[in-house]
Amino acid sequence: MFPAYIFVIVIVIFFLASAIKILNEYERGIIFRLGRVLGRPKGPGLIILIPIVDKMVKVSLRTVVLDVPPQDVITRDNVSIKVNAVVYFRVIDPLKAIIDVENYLYATSQLSQTTLRSVLGQAELDELLSRREKINERLQEILDTHTEPWGIKVSNVEVKNVDLPQEMQRAIAKQAEAERERRAKVISAEGEYQAATRLADASDILSRNPMSLQLRYLQTLIEISTEKNSTILFPIPIDLIKAFTDKLK
Repeated sequence: MFPAYIFVIVIVIFFLASAIKILNEYERGIIFRLGRVLGRPKGPGLIILIPIVDKMVKVSLRTVVLDVPPQDVITRDNVSIKVNAVVYFRVIDPLKAIIDVENYLYATSQLSQTTLRSVLGQAELDELLSRREKINERLQEILDTHTEPWGIKVSNVEVKNVDLPQEMQRAIAKQAEAERERRAKVISAEGEYQAATRLADASDILSRNPMSLQLRYLQTLIEISTEKNSTILFPIPIDLIKAFTDKLK
């Protein structure tokens, strides 16, 4: 048989292991004494419990990154897509997180999935692709409202990937190509309009000053003469031959 002192040592070690708990800075402990909550959450630091009588549940106060698995969603314009997201939340009231909900991690995960399907189902595809920031804010607002009674604060929600069907990807690519062609035509037309406007302004100025037109003729001849041309066309002002045309009438 074991000596009596060994039995006493084993009892003391068991007592110390059951009675002494150490909580980290980011942890809080909810103590139940015979099934009843004993005051406010404890910690951090050294916590002493009564073996068998007391039971402590640890709760982490750090931000939890919850990955929402891909969800099948049908948008308001009847497009079937697959969307996943990530939710950032943390426990701000450990007592509510333990007492008011059975498993706050699982509950938050399920609520995130259903809310994601509900909110995205009310949006059109173009809105989902172009106004994602607004949708993220809407998701965060809804989740934070529903998790507040559980002592949980949802700080951010981000829609990660939006998987589109192949035919929808081709349609969007065609739409983007048509939009680029439209912009190119608009820019080209705008350039032609500006050039025509400048030419019209220049012709008005030259028509009011015939000498400017003659100088322009001479400048054109100088530019032509710099090239190796075998034929040079010399523009004759209408005023020089007007007298001959009047006699022929």
